[in-house]
Amino acid sequence: MAEIHVEVVAADRSIWSGEAAMVIARTMSGDIGIMPSHEPVLGVLQSGPVTVRTSDGGTVVVAVHGGFLSFADNKLSVLAEIAELAEEIDVARAERALERSKAEADAGAERRAEVRLAAATGAH
Repeated sequence: MAEIHVEVVAADRSIWSGEAAMVIARTMSGDIGIMPSHEPVLGVLQSGPVTVRTSDGGTVVVAVHGGFLSFADNKLSVLAEIAELAEEIDVARAERALERSKAEADAGAERRAEVRLAAATGAH
């Protein structure tokens, strides 16, 4: 079975690396699904979950805030300003951040909190 090699990197660290059957991400042009042999693409990421369907049938979800993705020769690089694996997200803390951002009318913080919660709870 064909695979793509995926690297998810944030400004401060490497988040995840491995082989995948498919990756779904949200770009400024809309959602994109990338599978082996996809045409080369460069896209600007919107805040949202990036879902990696691994070659062994698993799923990795990363909350991504800004950055871009690049795909060529069955290699996908996701370069994010900020990124967190779903299992690293403290749901209670993210819920508190969401409530605080709503109270302060901070749309950017509200969107980041919503993305973190969506990634952590699988509600994306």
